[in-house]
Parts: sequence; structure tokens; C-alpha cells
Amino acid sequence: MSRVGKYHLALLGVAALILLLSLVRVISGQDDLTSSGTFNAALLLAVPIGLAGLGGLWAERAGVVNIGLEGMMVLGTWFAGWAGYQWGAVAALVAGLLGGALGGLIHAIATVTFGVDHIISGVAINLLGPGITRFLSEVLYGEGTSASAKGAGITTSPAISSGAPEVSLPVLSDGPDLLGKLESTHWFLLSDLAGILRGLTHDVNALIILAVLLLPVTYLVLWRTSFGLRLRSAGENPWAAESLGVNVYRIKYLAVVVSGAFAGLGGVFLVFVSNKYVEGQTQGRGFIGLAAMIFGNWRPGGLAAGSSLFGYASGLQLRSSGEANAVTTFFLFGALLLVVYIALQIRRLVVPSQPADIVVRGVKDYTVIAAAAVGALLLFWLWRTVETLPGEFVFITPHVLTLLVLLVASQRLRMPKADGVRFRRGDQH
Repeated sequence: MSRVGKYHLALLGVAALILLLSLVRVISGQDDLTSSGTFNAALLLAVPIGLAGLGGLWAERAGVVNIGLEGMMVLGTWFAGWAGYQWGAVAALVAGLLGGALGGLIHAIATVTFGVDHIISGVAINLLGPGITRFLSEVLYGEGTSASAKGAGITTSPAISSGAPEVSLPVLSDGPDLLGKLESTHWFLLSDLAGILRGLTHDVNALIILAVLLLPVTYLVLWRTSFGLRLRSAGENPWAAESLGVNVYRIKYLAVVVSGAFAGLGGVFLVFVSNKYVEGQTQGRGFIGLAAMIFGNWRPGGLAAGSSLFGYASGLQLRSSGEANAVTTFFLFGALLLVVYIALQIRRLVVPSQPADIVVRGVKDYTVIAAAAVGALLLFWLWRTVETLPGEFVFITPHVLTLLVLLVASQRLRMPKADGVRFRRGDQH
């Protein structure tokens, strides 16, 4: 399939999902499914995950597994909070990038130079990040320090003097709030589109725009430049790349440092949202970003889809405000998705090769269809009978949904061939 064909197919997929989401909203009466508030929250929650995943993509495309993204995000949050309360938003941005890049540099030294197992090094970074930041907080934010007088504590920095500005995108946000008025009509599809567009274009943090732009920039750099070709060759076959004159060590170092900087940028975003550094504010987003990157098959477009999925599920969970009704609509949504899947599978299995001839495929495929049908019936029954869910389940819904999607997507994943492989210059392979 051509690149244009894949792009069009992706657009059709998005359109079908919006149509299905609108149908679920009408049937269930849960307007929060496509409200502007839900999508605005989803955007805020997806960005740090996407930035962490983007960092993982850079490292792993160069052949270095980076499960230390969480620790690098932690470093980014602390340095952003420390610099931000003293010198403002720009200093917070630069310091957070440098803090994350420092974590990436440590990971690169361990894995590329000394050949430490990538998983072990990543775990060490995840332990070092919180440990280093707690030590620095005790030294710089403890009682009697100037930061303490400004409201700092062992687990939090003073409020930063300024944050990233919020902007509304032109055209869609100019003039009267037409999108808001259309959203309030609750018309099928039209109000849903208005709610989605309004949530994605009104009062958008400037750092969100930067994060979104980094996705096409990453694609252009890694897939449309000679530098990107060399970087990806280091992740596929570093020995072949070395034989062609590529400095594999330098490429890997650069990729892992950039990886850490992106993770640190995700930490900066969290600091801007809360207006200060708070210990533990990453809440595992580095690991979720890694999962989103794997779900996206080590590509920027798929990464964006994975991050958006988790962000949307989290945003809907927050908008439910303790009411599980909106979350239970995932049962109905899943049932309808399975119905669509069954229809597509039946269309694939029964293919008329001639006017009077029908080719029917194996029993195994029918077993899959039958299992999907049982699943659809079970989900529909759950939606009809379960009015509320335990609060604990509502809280973990985004994580469960992400794991389920990863389980399904794992059937088509292909990681870089030399990802995680120990490379030594001159070795025979």
C-alpha cells in the first residue's frame, strides 16, 4: 500500500471512530464522551505521555532500549521546578530539557560505552531519578533555605514565576463561540465534531503546540533525511552501518541524549500544568509513554494514536467526577467495535471469486469470529446491567484499556532488529 493510501486509510479510520463515538453518545446519553472539556483534558493528559514515547522512539530506533524514561521525566520535573521559580518559564523549559538529557547521557554512557544491559541501566535510571531529586530537594528546599521561605518543602518547589501561555488557534476560535453553541445542541455527529474541535483549539497550552509539532518533525528527520537513515540503520544493523562509515557510537549517544531531553520536556509540561514541581507527579507516565511507543510500532503516527487513547480514557475518567456512568459506555463502544470487526472478518472470509462460486476459509477464522461475537454480547450485557463501577476500577480504566489495546496490537509489531543488542566496534556479526 502506498504512503498516500495509508494516510487516507488512517483518515477514514478516524472518521469511523468519531462516527461510532457519536452513535454511542446518542444511545447512552453520556454527553461527556465528546464534550470539549473531555477532549481538552485528554490533550493535557496525552502530551507528557507522547513526549516520553517520542523519547523512547529516538533511542530505540538507534538500537538502545530506554525503559529509563520515567527517571528522565522525574529529572526534568525537578530541574524545571527549580529553575522556573527563580527565572521563569523559559529557564524552566531549558533546565527541564537539560535535566532529562543528563539522564539520557548517563544511560548512553552505561549502555553504549560500557556495554551494560539496557534493561538494567534503565532500571538504574528509574531509581536514580527519584533518589537524586529527593536529595537535591532536601539540600535546596529544606527548612531555613531561601526556597523554603517562598513555600518550598521537601516534596515540592516554590510556585514558578510564570508558566507557558495559553493560546486559542485562529479561525476556529475567532469571533463568537460558534463551536460552543453547536456543541450545546447535542445533534448527532455535528455537535460531536464541534465539541472535539473546540476542545482541541480553545485555550491550548503553548507547549502542547510544540509537542504536536515535534511528531511530524521527528518523522521528517528520521525518515526523510540521511541522518535519520544512519540513525535507523544503527538500530537495524549497526555492523553494516559501521562498514559503510557510519559512526555508530556517536549516533547512539546523540539519539539517547535526545531521548532523555524529550522525556525531560514531558516533565516540564507537568510542572507548567501544576505550576510547580511536586514529588511523584510523573505517576508512571514514562512507562505508559514506552507502552504507547510500542503500540505505535516504533513510528510517530502510531505513537500519537497510543498517547491519544490513554489521554482520552484518562480525560473521560476525570470528567466523570466520581460517576462511573460515562466509563461504562466503554462496554457499549467495545461491543460496537467488535460488531464492526465481525462484519469485516465475514467480508474477508467470504469472497466471491466467480458469480456462482464462494470461497470459504478455514475453521480457525470462524472460531475467532465466534469468540468476537461472544465478546460483543458480553460487553453489551455488561453495559445494560452495570450502572456504576467501583471507584477503584474507574481509576485504573485508562491503564486497563491501554493494556488491552497493546495485547491486540502486539500481533503486528516489529521492533528494530538490533534494539537492545550490545554493539562493539569491529566485532564480527
